[in-house]
Amino acid sequence: MRIDIPEGQDPIGYVWGEMVPGIGPAAAGFSMAVYEHTTLGLREFEAARLRIAQINGCLFCLDWRTERDGEKVENSFLDAVENWRDADGFDERTRLAAEYAERYAVDHHGLDEEFWQRMTARYSQAEIVELSMAIGSWLAFGRLNHVLGLDAVCVLPKS
Repeated sequence: MRIDIPEGQDPIGYVWGEMVPGIGPAAAGFSMAVYEHTTLGLREFEAARLRIAQINGCLFCLDWRTERDGEKVENSFLDAVENWRDADGFDERTRLAAEYAERYAVDHHGLDEEFWQRMTARYSQAEIVELSMAIGSWLAFGRLNHVLGLDAVCVLPKS
């Protein structure tokens, strides 16, 4: 951990809430909105989210699986996302979501016309904006948590 957390304080609550009360709660609200208001399918959502988690190296994000109506992606999905180019069982939207997340994170200047033609053939403009906002959220906040060492102290909620 790179931030001093007072004894007895929850690291996430302290850093995201108490340390920066004018920014942290708003950032947390945006982060939660990505999950609560998405219109994207679970597999494409998780493909993009997990690809960003892999790039960021966020331990918590890598362990987390989004649940919708009692469903989560299969256990092998994380490995498939890492190998999205050749992954069996990915439809074109899922593969594009993983590709977009990777390129958004590591080569956003390389998003060329060929990519956008493929993307707009499968996603509406509103879905592209939504996916872009979600990817931006995961990139920023997952990276923040990893860089500050918060990902090593986060715990998954008990189900």
